[in-house]
Amino acid sequence: MSNIVYIVLALIVVLLIVLYNGLVVARQRVREGASDIDTQLKRRYDLIPNLVETVKGYAKHEQETLTKVIEARSAAMNTQGLGEAKTEAENALSQTLKSIFALGESYPQLQANQNFLELQQELSDTEDKIQASRRFYNTTVLSYNSKIETFPGNLIAGVFGFKPEKFFELTEEEKAKAQNAPTISF
Repeated sequence: MSNIVYIVLALIVVLLIVLYNGLVVARQRVREGASDIDTQLKRRYDLIPNLVETVKGYAKHEQETLTKVIEARSAAMNTQGLGEAKTEAENALSQTLKSIFALGESYPQLQANQNFLELQQELSDTEDKIQASRRFYNTTVLSYNSKIETFPGNLIAGVFGFKPEKFFELTEEEKAKAQNAPTISF
């Protein structure tokens, strides 16, 4: 009879170890997702000065637009975490970048500049990668939060201090834009 007790205890210990390790792995994936977002944002920050310098040569009268881009970049870089403040700073940066690309329409020589076109393409690719990183992050947060909120993971999570993570969410302004998006019909 005592062998059965030892076997049951051993199985419980193994189960606890497996559950704990699963929570650690899930938490690490969330951190990886946040790091991926930061990496892509840094890539975008690094591209912006080159873009500004390229535009400066062609659009000398657009100093205000260029200054806004630089200020928005600085604000986004100095905002930490993945909360609402970071999202708002990134959205402001995206809006100012759109204004730079609109300059291309006013300055045909700029639109023909190969460097400008390559930077525009790189920034577009980076935006796509940022969106993919955000989706990956939210998927890992969903998985992690599910593990710490469902039985028996919630028991282990409570004992070892695993806390739920926040999703990367749209700001209220972005939600309103998405809800009011124009519909196109043919």
